[in-house]
Amino acid sequence: MPQPAPRLPWVTVKYAQTLDGRIATRSGESQWISSETSLVYAHALRAQHDAVLVGVGTVLRDNPRLTVRLVVGRNPLRVVADSALRTPPDAALFDSPGQTWLAAVTPINAARCRALEARGGRVLALPPDGAGRVDLSRLLAELASQNVQSVLVEGGARLITTLLRERLVHRLVVCVAPKVLGSGVEAVGDLGITRLAEALTFQRSAFRLCGADVLFEGDLADAREPAFGPPEEAESR
Repeated sequence: MPQPAPRLPWVTVKYAQTLDGRIATRSGESQWISSETSLVYAHALRAQHDAVLVGVGTVLRDNPRLTVRLVVGRNPLRVVADSALRTPPDAALFDSPGQTWLAAVTPINAARCRALEARGGRVLALPPDGAGRVDLSRLLAELASQNVQSVLVEGGARLITTLLRERLVHRLVVCVAPKVLGSGVEAVGDLGITRLAEALTFQRSAFRLCGADVLFEGDLADAREPAFGPPEEAESR
């Protein structure tokens, strides 16, 4: 018999980009593309979600804290997709209040695992996907099994691209800053789309001003069914 579809949390992807679709310069600099008003909104989104998820590349490049500081609210669970456990034990993630989980693929490097656990991290050992990286569907299902009902994804580009390609995103929030970089890091990579009719489309979508930036928010039309509603709905239950 076919296996039932895994229960998934509600997934919001949020990123800031330039007018020409770059989330960082070609040297990797990304702080800060968006305005102060947009940064405040990003922290409000963190406070609304149960967890915030980033790829290990974001941790190595930006050394983020992933905490709520610009608004009043709780710190979300911090989750890093880190197939080879490259997160440094002295990363800022471990200096801030709250839990940090690291999703790695089996077999796990025992020495790295011990070093991260000594800093308070929790390592999730998951089977790899076809490319040898963290299976994001399995990771999200594991989070849902731990009653993580909503996840905010903040980067990087590979993680965002994979989630969009696999239709694991339920809401997309894009902050478009009035800047042009030319060469740089693309916000979204190859989604395997060859025809315009295959383009991702959104419903309940809107644009609005956010400081000097323009903010887009919309729900992916053909996303995989989540087990939980949007965070604002979940909080009202």
